[in-house]
Amino acid sequence: MTKSNILRELKDYALISVGVILYAVGVTVFMLPYSLTTGGVAGAASIVYYATGIEVQVTYVIVNIILLIIAIKELGIRFCIKTIYAVFFMTFVLWLFQRIIEVPDPNNLGAKMLPQLIGEESFMACVLGAILAGTGVALCFENNGSTGGTDIIAAIVNKHRNMSLGSVIMACDVVIISSCYFIFHDWFRVIYGFVMLFICSATIDYWMRRRQQSVQFMIFSRNADAIADAIVQTHHGVTILDGEGWYTHTDRKVIVSVIRRRDQAMMQRMVKRIDPYAFVSMTDASGVWGEGFDQFKVKDTHPGAGRFSLHKPPQ
Repeated sequence: MTKSNILRELKDYALISVGVILYAVGVTVFMLPYSLTTGGVAGAASIVYYATGIEVQVTYVIVNIILLIIAIKELGIRFCIKTIYAVFFMTFVLWLFQRIIEVPDPNNLGAKMLPQLIGEESFMACVLGAILAGTGVALCFENNGSTGGTDIIAAIVNKHRNMSLGSVIMACDVVIISSCYFIFHDWFRVIYGFVMLFICSATIDYWMRRRQQSVQFMIFSRNADAIADAIVQTHHGVTILDGEGWYTHTDRKVIVSVIRRRDQAMMQRMVKRIDPYAFVSMTDASGVWGEGFDQFKVKDTHPGAGRFSLHKPPQ
């Protein structure tokens, strides 16, 4: 393994750790003290906690071990190694944060309780907890990991179908949140749970789209060859089209390149350095499929699909 690969792996684990910590803060600080139920295994574990007093990390790790066995086959060992790390780190962090913030229970001598750190603002706790949890899950996904639970199910579905991670998680978690009614017999708790689910899913989708957004550059320049060579050296694709400036009726080369949004500043600096007088147009690309970008996740249902090769026409 090269030095760059080692650094990339260390970066992945560092960011996964940050994501796990954000998720754990959302659960221990904003969910459990206010008896709020989110989705996923953490939500199911919180319901068990409310009903039996068994701490969330115990149920969380048991259920995730079962799901991880399934995930190893579907998602590959590389994904699962980081997920295994995230699950066990989450178990530790959930335990640690509860020990840090718990206080003596005034109604039960010798017992401990989790305090409501923002007073009786249950709705604010709902919003803050969901944002932290969603951001944590997105960080894990962006760095080839997962916090386990329904995230694993979502990753498996996303691998085979063109469905957003947030939507899959939402579909999986409806039953978990609804079941909290049988503990509290309070529909407001169920409604709060669905509000948390919506905010969490929207947060996940926001961060994932933000990272995966692409832009298309069209560059009109007299130094088209030099710019195209520079783009290729950054390992991005480029196409040169023939054009004509209609005012001067002179030939022009048009450079077309699609890149990730995070690389747009690099592209602008590069073009400016080579040709400060270039005319550049940048547009958002709402969907990009192909090598270096997203893969097609739809099946061709045409009866003849897959029968013919693109390189060998039918006889």
